[in-house]
Amino acid sequence: MDQPSAEDPAARAAVETRGLTKRYRGGQLAVDSLDLTVPRGSVFGFLGPNGSGKTTTIRMLMGLIEPTAGRARLLGAPMPRAARSVLPRVGALIEGPALYPFLTGRDNLVRFDAADPTADPGTRAARVSAALERVGLTAAARKKARAYSLGMKQRLGLAAALLQPRELLVLDEPTNGLDPQGMREIRTLVRELADDGTTVFLSSHLLDEIEQVCTHAAVMTQGRLIVQGTVAELAAGSRGRLSITTPDPAEAVRVLKEHGVTDIVALEERVTGELPASGGSAPPLDLADLNAALVRAGVRVRAFGTERASLEDAFVALTGEGFDVAG
Repeated sequence: MDQPSAEDPAARAAVETRGLTKRYRGGQLAVDSLDLTVPRGSVFGFLGPNGSGKTTTIRMLMGLIEPTAGRARLLGAPMPRAARSVLPRVGALIEGPALYPFLTGRDNLVRFDAADPTADPGTRAARVSAALERVGLTAAARKKARAYSLGMKQRLGLAAALLQPRELLVLDEPTNGLDPQGMREIRTLVRELADDGTTVFLSSHLLDEIEQVCTHAAVMTQGRLIVQGTVAELAAGSRGRLSITTPDPAEAVRVLKEHGVTDIVALEERVTGELPASGGSAPPLDLADLNAALVRAGVRVRAFGTERASLEDAFVALTGEGFDVAG
């Protein structure tokens, strides 16, 4: 019963949960009946504000804490029961790396590699050097970890997760503490890992980060899953904003209001707004008719159209909340 068949979606998922729940002793419900499916080969963004239940979910997936209810599978095997056989195929960086501050970056990786019973000691030095090179820490390899910046510690933790080839990489806020250049380098590394066939499960509170690197995403808030799917599908579920370029912004604003456009913003010669939702007895607003109404009112229209909907638009539409876009 615990081993899914080849036709079972759970067997084709890198991560799969059903009804996964965590309630702490004080009564706090941290994760509420989570049904999550992470396709193999995807870069999956686990998205939500700080405190939404992301890290608690990851800790349950990795067998670090027991769920109150429900079940979880990694690479088709039940967790935490199959942890001993599954976790060697999984790399993880959770809540920042646990480093030995008195050791150098290189010696930290040597210690981590030596703790892996599957690691060949004969190739350890080459593995450590390759991991340091991959995260851009070769020049700092001889420096003590206590002298590392937060961003360098994040890189070293990621290097530890990459000492062995992994089928699944679980990263909890991997760009925390990195400068913009460091963030770009980590995003490039994630893409390279995915191209090599590794499934990457990336938890973040940064919408921009998820949109740039992920193929799939799920949105959490207050312990509950709101939506999951491909990033393109999530963004497509939200309408883009209407955008008009005109030397007559005041008159354009008046016409747009008359036609039900809301949240209008006029900045110099650019006017944007939210198109009215279709539904009920009201027919959807035809963009060609709206453009014609602007022209009839004497508005000189230089550009007219809708902007591409973003993941931020989708999040706001789903939750009614703002969100941390870039950190």
